[in-house]
Amino acid sequence: MVKHDVSDIKLAKKGKLRIEWAAKEMPVLKSITARFKKEKPLKGIRVAACLHVTTETGHLMETLKAGGANVHLCASNPLSTQDDVAASLVKNSGIPVFAIKGENNKTYYNHIMAALSVKPHITMDDGADLVTVLHTKRKDLLKNLRGGTEETTTGVIRLRAMAEKGVLKYPIIAVNDAYTKYLFDNRYGTGQSTIDGILRATNRLLAGSVFVVAGYGWCSKGIAMRAKGMGARVIVTEIDHLRALEATMDGFEIMPMKKAARIGDIFVSATGDIDVIHKDCFKLMKDGAIFCNSGHFNVEISINELRKMAKSKRMMRDFVEEYTLKNGKRIYLLGDGRLVNLAAAEGHPSAVMDMSFANQALCAEHMSKNYGKLKNTVYSVPDKIDTDISRLKLKSMGISIDTLTPAQKRYLKSWEMGT
Repeated sequence: MVKHDVSDIKLAKKGKLRIEWAAKEMPVLKSITARFKKEKPLKGIRVAACLHVTTETGHLMETLKAGGANVHLCASNPLSTQDDVAASLVKNSGIPVFAIKGENNKTYYNHIMAALSVKPHITMDDGADLVTVLHTKRKDLLKNLRGGTEETTTGVIRLRAMAEKGVLKYPIIAVNDAYTKYLFDNRYGTGQSTIDGILRATNRLLAGSVFVVAGYGWCSKGIAMRAKGMGARVIVTEIDHLRALEATMDGFEIMPMKKAARIGDIFVSATGDIDVIHKDCFKLMKDGAIFCNSGHFNVEISINELRKMAKSKRMMRDFVEEYTLKNGKRIYLLGDGRLVNLAAAEGHPSAVMDMSFANQALCAEHMSKNYGKLKNTVYSVPDKIDTDISRLKLKSMGISIDTLTPAQKRYLKSWEMGT
């Protein structure tokens, strides 16, 4: 058996069935897998992947292996691993996996080091922790790197900061910025899966509740949309005037977080920044308030401040911690402040991740073919890849679209034809 560190290898049978179930809703990746098996575009390529170890990720890893890649996988979040999937990838697919749900910080970084032992040509990251370790603790491996991909908004922000400071040592494609990723994964995937995580953890009724969403980026838009659809009164907090205006025009109430803190029943942060829900908010929250995070890192909620303020805490349900403040008020943190959609649920639906991971697979192929032409910076997904994925997705859904006539094409390229 390949090298691994997973919770229980006996879970492999269950994991295999769940990966198969997810694959049924991933027709685009299935078509890429079929081509990869024939063409082997990643033959001899070593890939280190730091991603949420879910059923959909399992399908992506099998696609890369079908393309000839030697893949090592670790988790991009200590609470996002599905242990049965990790076991199945090791036992049934022969892919080295280093991931355990609930692993501590030390184990988390040890697992990143284990994934890097493959001496990668290509990295796949979700949050840029893998890239950061390469640039700080494993600089000796940078000489092998041909390129990488980044899955999420938070990671892209970190990588662009590295590129601007001139410290990024190899080219990376921002998969997150593909239309077929953020318009669907961030909005529809995060929207549905965040609500799913909150409901699984709490079993609370959303209809009639005051639901506060911090931020109005693509992830927050999806969350606000789904909460509204469940009958909640949705409040949005923002620091950007344009986004606040957009949220207003979309029918949501806008107010500062401190004002919302007094009236909210459920709070979700998805901004990518630190201390969005902080001690002043905790003081103002009413008894029974619930708060969670759907941003990549568990820094959006000031958990250390909360612990200092509390006179006691206890685990009420799976992924629900009750904090009793000194005034006797009880407030509730979900999923240890980590991604609630993965900590307390299963993450995005497979149909959405189909497009996201199709981008990952095709961008890995693009990197392996074009790495000598690329500079050490962050690139957008090539338009052709985005277009091909949308075409394949529509085809799988049985949807056809119009095409321009020759006359229409000429008109769009002309300037002489007016009124």
